[in-house]
Parts: sequence; structure tokens; C-alpha cells
Amino acid sequence: MSAEISEELVRLGTVTCNVAKAGTHGTPLVMLHGVTRRWQTFLPIIPPLAARWNVLALDFRGHGQSESAACDYRVIDYVADVVQLLRRFASEPAVIYGHSLGAMVAAAVAAEQPELVKAVVLEDPPFETMGNRISQTRLLSYFQGMQQVAGSSLSIDQLVPQVADLQLKDPFSDHVQKLGETRDPAALRFAAMCLAQLDPEVLETIVTSRWLEDYQLDDILSRISCPVLLLQADPGSGGMLVEEDAQRLQDKLTSCTTVRFPGTGHLIHGSKPQEVISTVHNFLESLEDQRTANSQRACKETAHENR
Repeated sequence: MSAEISEELVRLGTVTCNVAKAGTHGTPLVMLHGVTRRWQTFLPIIPPLAARWNVLALDFRGHGQSESAACDYRVIDYVADVVQLLRRFASEPAVIYGHSLGAMVAAAVAAEQPELVKAVVLEDPPFETMGNRISQTRLLSYFQGMQQVAGSSLSIDQLVPQVADLQLKDPFSDHVQKLGETRDPAALRFAAMCLAQLDPEVLETIVTSRWLEDYQLDDILSRISCPVLLLQADPGSGGMLVEEDAQRLQDKLTSCTTVRFPGTGHLIHGSKPQEVISTVHNFLESLEDQRTANSQRACKETAHENR
């Protein structure tokens, strides 16, 4: 299945962002990538989704082809860009699909602008794993290492070995694993390209523990009224959404459908694209069915009243 994908630089408030578009009809489906990546991370799943949905995939500020921002890159700072995107391109309430950082942004947008959001798909949001708990994980050393190569002017061939040597250091055992031991060579090239296009200040906000400033999770969750699909990776395989936080979402959200992916790491859509496509299709079609059922019911009631 193929889909024509175009890209456009668009002014969204204070920054110019790169937006990829696929599909020409249907409800808007906004796709938000994880920190350090870019919209192309979703290429394995965009074409099937674009057959039914009007896909808009954003490069976050400071990422990919989007402009760097003259401010902190806290999670909450990305929210305004997405709101501007919805107001400019969405002719009706949109579905927002977010991975990692994108999932956290999607949740905040749904809480702040409920009239613009029909539903959200949250793929393995890290929450406090990249907040208060980051120093207890291998992620702190990982992002500190990334700072050394972000925004590099080296060629991709020169940059790949440096990316492969990035260290994941366990803070308790001091065991070190290199990134090249966890990803195949093609994935390392994509990671290198993403890092070459990344504003290093994105990472500074993370390693200095400012990433979650003003991101009040319980308040955000309590204000989300639309249906939520939660895709949870396996924490034992590199997933970042721990069970405690997953249960927190279940308890706080009005409507939350959780699908777990045992043995699957943080990048679920990359590891299990067909399973993700099937899961997301089922969720999205249930929204369409409900809308159709409501419309048909309203038509029947109107017809009955006119008799």
C-alpha cells in the first residue's frame, strides 16, 4: 500500500515547523514523534493509516527540518505548536497519535483544547521515567552522550560510529552497553541523521531535569474527556511506561483502552508495525462507528418527528 507524502514548512506561532501530509480525506490524524527523532519514524505505519485518515506528521521544534526555538524545550513548550497546527489544518476535531514525547504532548493538547481533539493514541509515554526517575535509569548517560553529537556537521558515515559508541550506563551496577549493541546498522544511520538535525538545547533541558517543568500529569489526565488508546511497551525490554504510571492513567482517564506489547521495547511502531496498525485501526474505526451510529440515530429520530 502506498501513499503520496508531501512536506511543507509552516509558521506555527513563534516557530516554523516542517509538516508532512498524506491522505486527502477523512478525519485529521496528527502524528507526533519522540524526542531526538523526526516525522519519518512513522513511515512504517503512515501509508495504511492515510488510506482512511488525513495524516499530518510534525517535526517538533528543534527537530528534523523544523526551526530551533529561542526558549526551553520542555514538554509543555511543544504543546502550543500542536495547537496551532490543529487550528490551521484541522477542519474537524482530530485524532492525535503520539509516541514518547509526542504522547505526552498529545495528552496535554487533549486536556487544554478538548474541542479540537476527538481521541488520542499514547504510545509508551515515559512520564517520570524521564523526569524524577531519569537518574535511576540508563537514559541519563544516553542523553548526556547524545549532547556531544547533536547538531554535528559530520557526514552520516562519519557520525554513525560515534552514535554506535553512545553509552547506556546502569547507575546501580555501572554496567555499560553501547547503543550499537541494541540497534542494527540501518537504525543507527537513521538515529545519526536525526541527531545531526537536532538542536542540542533539546537535550540540555532533559539532562538538567527541566523537561517536565509545569507538566502537571494528574491535572492533565483529569481534564481529558475524549477516548484514549494506550500502547504500552514492555519495561523489561526497554519500555519506558512503568506499570505504576500505566495504572495511574487507567485510574484518572474517563475512557482508556490499554494494549500491552510483551517483549517489545519503547519504539513499538518500529518493532511491531503490523500489530500497531491493526490495533490503531480497530480503535479508530470504533470511533467512526460510534459517530455513524449517532448520526443514524439522529436521522431516525428526525424522520419519526416529521411523520
